Amino acid sequence: MPTVWSKDGQDEGNVRRLELDVAETAGLAARAVAVTGAYIGVQGLGLIDPISNWSFMSSPKAPIAPRDVRMTASNVKGRLDSMIIDAEARDDTSLPSFSPAQLHTVVWTAAAAHWTTHQYRVAVREASEALTVHWKTKLERNDVDDTVFWQQTLSPGAATAGKPKLAWPGDSADKTTKSMRGGLEPLAKALNGLATGLNLTVRNVTTHTRDELSEQEAMERLSAYSYLARLLDQCEVSRGDDADSS
Repeated sequence: MPTVWSKDGQDEGNVRRLELDVAETAGLAARAVAVTGAYIGVQGLGLIDPISNWSFMSSPKAPIAPRDVRMTASNVKGRLDSMIIDAEARDDTSLPSFSPAQLHTVVWTAAAAHWTTHQYRVAVREASEALTVHWKTKLERNDVDDTVFWQQTLSPGAATAGKPKLAWPGDSADKTTKSMRGGLEPLAKALNGLATGLNLTVRNVTTHTRDELSEQEAMERLSAYSYLARLLDQCEVSRGDDADSS
């Protein structure tokens, strides 16, 4: 049975109008749920936003009840109030603030729901997985493990059929710093090391261990992935044919 239904004798047109009004308001609240991470777990559906999905209550075998919606709305309000208090507590003499929400979109979108529930290790793990999946999907390279993917995708040399590469734009011999004697490693080579190193020291550790991270430790790791993500966005995609590069 549904958990809610219309009373007998109600005007169907009026019911539909009210449903649309609630749907519109619930849509406005969806951003708040995403920012606060106040999702609930439903067997068979995973994590869902009960406010946006309030209409599930009128379905047979409804997966959520009115209490779920009320509790989530109160939870969201409490978390938003806490964020407002933290924001108002800062003054001009405070240390510069750092907002993880300003990290690269791919990184923060994957981490947000877990970060706001203080599951920092999981947040970092999901962010690292998301960045790799993002580029594997974009380059159609789901045929290799993550570390091998980065090693191949950012390695020197020309791309071949089925193995596209990300190349730093410009002369591959350009140094990252000209003012130093001899300069540093070419950025293209350094980028390979950064991606591979993060995968080995962050992604693998957060995936294969259960050691929790502090908020500071997790923020440092997310920042590293955000920096990598922004560098990758600047790269050119080579698919083995100059006409296909982007």
